[in-house]
Amino acid sequence: MRHFLQAVICCFVFSLNLSGQADPEALKILDKFSDIAMKAPSVSMKFRLITNNQAENKIDTASGTVVISKDKYRLELPTNIIWYDGTTSWSYLPAEKEVTITKADKKDNSFQSKPSRIFTMYKKDYKCRLIDETSSSYIVDLYPVDIKSDMLRVRLTIGKTLYNLISLEYKRRDGVIATIKVQDYNLKMVPQPDLFTFKSDKYKDAEIVDMR
Repeated sequence: MRHFLQAVICCFVFSLNLSGQADPEALKILDKFSDIAMKAPSVSMKFRLITNNQAENKIDTASGTVVISKDKYRLELPTNIIWYDGTTSWSYLPAEKEVTITKADKKDNSFQSKPSRIFTMYKKDYKCRLIDETSSSYIVDLYPVDIKSDMLRVRLTIGKTLYNLISLEYKRRDGVIATIKVQDYNLKMVPQPDLFTFKSDKYKDAEIVDMR
């Protein structure tokens, strides 16, 4: 889950410094991508996450889904399910049959507390460049201006016709490369409100750890 959240945050929270450091063509693509996602009732993705730890010569893979609707989301991976209704977060660990409940910090602007901002916070502190263009997609790289950043690069592949996310790769200084390969990208789903809340009657055996 940690690598997925980092990848998602890098995908959308990466900011672009507009003082001559952003490639205008790349910026247009990201603006369009963001605008379409923000106007949709939700962003729903099925994905495969590949984490390559080069330092340890280890590759892990996992499949999952995520639905984001304004400041609500539901993320499901084999080892963790998270529901967030804009105020309260429930994190369930299937192996331990344990759910941890936390309250959002109103001052926290991260993906966990304000997921909608992942589509708008890309206007400061990072450089972007259109690396390649095929008949069906754009490839855009993002680089942090801060040379001390743990992140070296994020590479987005965005579809030309629908401006959908095809894949995302982020590379860290510690040798970890995480790739999200999107298998389904859906902007048409209108989620029911209870999609983003934990249903205790469905997980009757779960131990509840209330941290609110």
